[in-house]
Amino acid sequence: MSAFAGQNRPAALQQFRLATRFAFREMRGGLRGFVIFLACIALGVGAIGAVNSVSTMMNQGIEREGRAILGGDLRFALEQRQASAEELAFLKSLGAVSETIEMRSMARLPDGSDQSLSEVKAVDDAYPLYGSMETKPAGPLTDLLAERNGRFGAVAAEELFSRLGLSPGATIRIGDAEFELRGVITHEPDLLSGGLAFAPRLVVSQEALASTGLVQPGSLVQYAYKVRLAPGTDAARATADAKSRFPEAGWSIRSFENAAPSLQRNIERFSQFLTLVGLTALIVGGVGIANAVNAYLDSKRLVIATLKSLGASGRFIVTLYLIQILSLAALGIAIGLVLAAIAPFATARFLESVIPVGAEASIYPGALALAAVFGLLTALVFALLPLGRTRDVPATALFRDASAGMARMRWVYLATSVGLALIVAALALLIADDRRVAAIFLIAIAAAFVILRVVALGIQWAARRAPRVSSTPLRLAIGNIHRPGALTSSVVLSLGLGLTLLVTIAIIDYDLRQEIGTSIAERAPNFFFVDIQAAEIDAFKAKIGELAPEGRLAAVPMLRGRITKLNGEDVSTMKVPPEGAWVLRGDRGITYSATLPENATVTEGEWWSKDHAGGPLVSFSAEEGHALGLKLGDTVTVNVLGRDVTAKIANFRAVEWQSLSINFVMVFSPDAFAGAPHAWLATLSMPNASAEEEKTLLNAVTNAFPAVTTVRVKDALDAINQLIAQLALAIRAAAAVALVASVLVLSGALAAGNRGRIHDAVVLKTLGATRRTLIRAYSTEYLILGAATALFAIAAGALAAWFVVSRIMALPYRFDASVATVTLVAALVLTVGFGLLGTWRILGQRAAPFLREL
Repeated sequence: MSAFAGQNRPAALQQFRLATRFAFREMRGGLRGFVIFLACIALGVGAIGAVNSVSTMMNQGIEREGRAILGGDLRFALEQRQASAEELAFLKSLGAVSETIEMRSMARLPDGSDQSLSEVKAVDDAYPLYGSMETKPAGPLTDLLAERNGRFGAVAAEELFSRLGLSPGATIRIGDAEFELRGVITHEPDLLSGGLAFAPRLVVSQEALASTGLVQPGSLVQYAYKVRLAPGTDAARATADAKSRFPEAGWSIRSFENAAPSLQRNIERFSQFLTLVGLTALIVGGVGIANAVNAYLDSKRLVIATLKSLGASGRFIVTLYLIQILSLAALGIAIGLVLAAIAPFATARFLESVIPVGAEASIYPGALALAAVFGLLTALVFALLPLGRTRDVPATALFRDASAGMARMRWVYLATSVGLALIVAALALLIADDRRVAAIFLIAIAAAFVILRVVALGIQWAARRAPRVSSTPLRLAIGNIHRPGALTSSVVLSLGLGLTLLVTIAIIDYDLRQEIGTSIAERAPNFFFVDIQAAEIDAFKAKIGELAPEGRLAAVPMLRGRITKLNGEDVSTMKVPPEGAWVLRGDRGITYSATLPENATVTEGEWWSKDHAGGPLVSFSAEEGHALGLKLGDTVTVNVLGRDVTAKIANFRAVEWQSLSINFVMVFSPDAFAGAPHAWLATLSMPNASAEEEKTLLNAVTNAFPAVTTVRVKDALDAINQLIAQLALAIRAAAAVALVASVLVLSGALAAGNRGRIHDAVVLKTLGATRRTLIRAYSTEYLILGAATALFAIAAGALAAWFVVSRIMALPYRFDASVATVTLVAALVLTVGFGLLGTWRILGQRAAPFLREL
């Protein structure tokens, strides 16, 4: 052992080898006391690795099938107009072209007794350029859609057959034409290229669509031109040529490398959120890591004292036990990586049924490496703190006192731990899609740790100053809360974060459901009517007045346009914050009005006069306008029907999007679109209308105006609720991981405190305390700690939910009392249950072996 003393720098390697040999010799005794340590690391690493592996699998599936998903190498989309002869000639010069036409329309039974909203897609003979359209029964698509006996064919999604109670061979009406449903669509290769679909797909030929009479000037219809590039043609160069040759075409251009941007964006955002939740679980588990390391070092106090007495330096002690901890951390990380590697294989088939993308499961080294780095860094952050306190404890103190391991820590260990924590935070920000949200999340976690520590100190302070009580169990419980080595900090930290996260998610979920299912449903109109032709608007109003005399109809002109420039700068080159970026993506609904809309309030500037003719003006939604950095007098250029219209911002107005009434980001002065063909958009509110009355009106409107698309708001809200329920299930599952980590940490903290509890119990029993008295004392202690932790979790979770709901989502905040009750009960069950489980074993120990050590 003399080799421990007097070593110089060249002997550092020899010392490290010696420490390694000692470390692995000690580990031969098994992993007792480190089960929680391993579980906490494995759980956090597994959650982060699984989320990122599945996300990578889905994104790679989209990239792999990019051409089939997009329908070509390039996709040129135009709103409300077909490509001109010159534009079409240019596209054909690039390679093979397939044109599809998409719009929404009502598919109705021939007798007019029922109908369903459908996403109509008209295809040409070249469709599809990539992939294949699969139907049941199978057959060439051109044959299935061909005209037979004066009636065109159609194929539709299974959902449309279910809604109308039909089977292949049945007849439906679309606009002015009848169609024979000849097959069920089992696979549509480019389903995702057009974005999220709100109704079942119905595919017809372009000749058939022309016979319906649905496509009129101003109709909301999209023309998409999919191009299979000729060999040697570069997609980027072709895109640049299209923009330079046709600067006012107004088309949206995408390549197969960006086939489904909306879906990929949502996958990345959801993955980011779940990664942060997994990181929270890992950080919560970090408390368990610190407890396990502290308890392990406490159990090794005699070994450490012996080594120091024989000349071992503090650095040698830290190296020895750091090697052990890193070895165990590597084992925990390996277990987590195995779980993460299995996740894509376990979820691939399920995800394919939800998202029509081929998910080929594999092992994703990048996702696993990221999870491993998070796990290793987190283990080091929490392990260095107890290790640093062990270095300078003198051997005599270790022999004399079991609690002597708590010495003043050298600043280098604390600084290293803080530095590693900052690296973890920086890494989380680096991989985040929305760094603002990630930063808020990380700051909240850090603040929660500090606040939970303050809460624990506050509970101990209150217990220390509590008046003396006559009840022995209560007096013992209060004493246990504030005595040296108390479990207070461990219990509050372990349960606090997990419960807070669950409370936050539960309240947000409750508020969303209340707002969509109750508040919005009460304020929203009953129907939206789209594509009302200008020549039919007066007749339409008259018909609604006849069908719903008590109803309130609102109608406005509507066009589609895409913002191309802000203050003369191309928006494709601008960097804008995420909260305003959605306005610049794709086409927006726009309108014009001589007067201020009823549901709007001007917040800046003034509305134009009714007879304004001094050049195009625009009223911009205040929240979105400020997010884009716009101010009064700035200019906005919008491409409508292939023509750029530049308008000056005259005012900003507040818009209540939650009302689902007619709202637009941009409202223009009437002179901006003088003479432009357009349709009308209308809403109908029917207070207290029954489902039967709504159905009667829907049938009558559809039969009288077959070209008008009617959307029943209740159906749309039901679809949104189902989507929220699916997202909430995934989020709750991720949050449950954090709670499981909390429970593991709690059980580990209670187990780590058992040694001191055995000592106390033996002494108290020797002095005459009964088992019943001790059980009551410990139960009371756990009740107090559980209740205090639950109250903090309820308060912190409610505050976090308020911030998300009120500030980020801009929705009314409501507190759900049932969440508070469930949280309180869960905290008490966990603390008292785990506490009494360990206490029962403690009280069963014989006194003699422990008394001999006193």
